[in-house]
Amino acid sequence: MKKFKYTILGLIVASMTLTSCDHYLDINENPNNIHAEAITPTLLFPGAVAQTYRTQATWMNRFGGLMMNSYAGNSYSFGSPFGNEYTLNVDSSFYPQIWDGLYRNVSNFVAIEKFDNSTHKYDNYLAAAKVMKAFYMQTIVDLYGDAPYSEAFMGQANATPKYDNDEEIYRSLILGINDAITIIDNGNAAALELGSTDIVFQGDMDNWKRLANTVKLRLLVRMSKVTGSMATFRDQQLQTLSGADFVESDVLVNPGYSAANDDQQNPFFGYYVRNSSNSQLQNNTLFTASEHVATCLNGNPYNMTENVYQKFNGIIDGRRGRMFSLITYNGLSVVKGVRQGATPGQPGAPTDLTTVSRFGNGWIFGAGSPSSNAQLTSVGSAKAGVIMTRSESDFLQAEAALRYPSVFSFNGQTKFESGIKASFDYLYAATGASAAYITAIQSKVGLGWTGTNDNKIEAIMTQKWLATAGINPTESFIDYNRTGFPITPMATTSAKPNKPYRLMYPSSEYVANSANVPQISNAQCFTKNQTTPFWNQN
Repeated sequence: MKKFKYTILGLIVASMTLTSCDHYLDINENPNNIHAEAITPTLLFPGAVAQTYRTQATWMNRFGGLMMNSYAGNSYSFGSPFGNEYTLNVDSSFYPQIWDGLYRNVSNFVAIEKFDNSTHKYDNYLAAAKVMKAFYMQTIVDLYGDAPYSEAFMGQANATPKYDNDEEIYRSLILGINDAITIIDNGNAAALELGSTDIVFQGDMDNWKRLANTVKLRLLVRMSKVTGSMATFRDQQLQTLSGADFVESDVLVNPGYSAANDDQQNPFFGYYVRNSSNSQLQNNTLFTASEHVATCLNGNPYNMTENVYQKFNGIIDGRRGRMFSLITYNGLSVVKGVRQGATPGQPGAPTDLTTVSRFGNGWIFGAGSPSSNAQLTSVGSAKAGVIMTRSESDFLQAEAALRYPSVFSFNGQTKFESGIKASFDYLYAATGASAAYITAIQSKVGLGWTGTNDNKIEAIMTQKWLATAGINPTESFIDYNRTGFPITPMATTSAKPNKPYRLMYPSSEYVANSANVPQISNAQCFTKNQTTPFWNQN
């Protein structure tokens, strides 16, 4: 991987301007730059969190939404958008921003781990950094498999680290979370409180422990099908979570987002909606609802005959007008989507701009809608970002209860329905809409909590897909690769029979670490074999 140095480009109190830059083999030192060794955890932590979340809110959001057929491109205005995503042209230039963005900022969490803490002054920072490192490093493994880890993040000491086995990375991340939990439980009196430098929980270490438990559970649930020594390790670690507390409110990040300039905007808003000058961004017009998600949200009003849509018949989702804008179409107020891969004149392509549903106010603003254009930028720019929703945590616990009933005493159906309600609540759907929806789906196999355990897994993944869309859809994509659910149509132009099981390492690795980076072909990305994440091999 690349060798990363850390540079303060500027530090705005209560904001996020602490960033790290990568300069591969840069021998020209700038004396005005401050290196990582001189940055204390109090300065490093808020910037590390904010900058890593930026990758999650932009490139990961885009990737997951397109892979899971929640988003499409406005082919009326842009001709043939998202060609690589639709044809699945997965190569070293396919979403390199995910790898580079996550690695660059995970390195900042590692820098906190390495900082001198002999007096336990930075215990709370150390614990929180371990949790965030595990949160995002898991994504690297889940999307790519083997990765630099044990020799990574060493700067000039090792610019070409070896690639570690992904099983061992998972094991290390879980053990690191255990260390974080121990630190929190010990509560050393000498430790600085996180206070205002904690842009997630404002220094509440009980909440950091809840997040630690939830990330650990996510790692272990993803290992549900592994065998051998990793299965033994998984089962041992699951026991440590019996009776544990998990995330029960949305995990938000806000370093002081505002409309002061483009860099200080909420990154979701600044990527998909408007800039700080209140000019509409191209992405605001480019991204639309997909025909697939529109059909599901609208209750299949036009009687599409594919089996995937039959369970949605007549189930109008009360979230739809918060997820996407509603359009009057054929006399109905609906989400109007674009079929992935369709171009003008083909079935599923829009006939004019007024028939396209774009991202809705639930994703953009949260509660309510701005009453004026002047309010639009200030409200959206300042909205907190979402690292993990309560809904995602609830669905994770529902699956854990289903798979490991001897470990977890909570009721899977209760957690499942709580996850649905939490999604409605986050999007500020109409009062009572979640209760009506839960009642309507209760007998729908694959959509409500009914049928066999496999049917319930499908229901969890389908509801999780709807709840993470527009927020953290890459999680749904990873779960889709693990479980096969929800059933997700391919784009009409797809050159592959299935979605990729992994991504290819980016060009930056082939340039900077050519001696160690595994040589992965496009074909291998679409085949379950020894190059895919260990939990997803044959």
